[in-house]
Amino acid sequence: MTTSYLLIPGAGGEAWYWHRVAPLLAERGHRAIPVDLPADDPGAGLAEYTETALAALESSGHEEGDELIVVAQSMGGFTGPLVATRTRVDLLVMLAAMVPAPGETGGAWWADTGQPEAAAAAAEEGGYRYPGGENGEFDLDVFFHDVPDEVRARAVERGERDQSDAPFGTPWPLEKWPEVPTRFLLCRHDRLFPAEFQRRVVRERLGITPDEMDGGHLPALAHPDDLVERLETYRETLAV
Repeated sequence: MTTSYLLIPGAGGEAWYWHRVAPLLAERGHRAIPVDLPADDPGAGLAEYTETALAALESSGHEEGDELIVVAQSMGGFTGPLVATRTRVDLLVMLAAMVPAPGETGGAWWADTGQPEAAAAAAEEGGYRYPGGENGEFDLDVFFHDVPDEVRARAVERGERDQSDAPFGTPWPLEKWPEVPTRFLLCRHDRLFPAEFQRRVVRERLGITPDEMDGGHLPALAHPDDLVERLETYRETLAV
């Protein structure tokens, strides 16, 4: 059976985020589908993000009988479950992700979950700056502290796509989590969503215990081999 991995990025919405993961999945004989979201479109909210992900799936060659694993990173956690309500998904993997509550906006999520306080406390304990930079902007090290220098340099050279506010103002439309097998993979050294914070949020909102891997908030850039091994372990359990 062919397996399709639908790879949904976080804020900024660039398929490039998955450029180190997609070839590794392809080498294993799978169909890797990195999604490029309309993140810089001020008129695109969660509905448009969902349609974009579904369009990428349709154009990939994915067929109805193929196995489908959706991987949703960071802000992609708002979109991944919506995709699962529109097409058959065998597994939803939430990766260092935001877990929305029914009716919650992406903008409200931060205060609702206590993320600012949790991240500031973790920074003080860990001896690094958060958010760092000027005017409260995120220091690059919040995201890239464990990303290899050459990958970080390419990311800086490419520049950052502006993320519009539209999806952050859109209430998450589901009344409950979709009926789809769900795993959560947190990163133990995540400075944006610290591990202890994620353990609590996942327990409260999904009622499950998250799995854990080493690394910061961008595991697809920093640790693609380890991430693919984790994803493949999840895939193998589907056949059991």
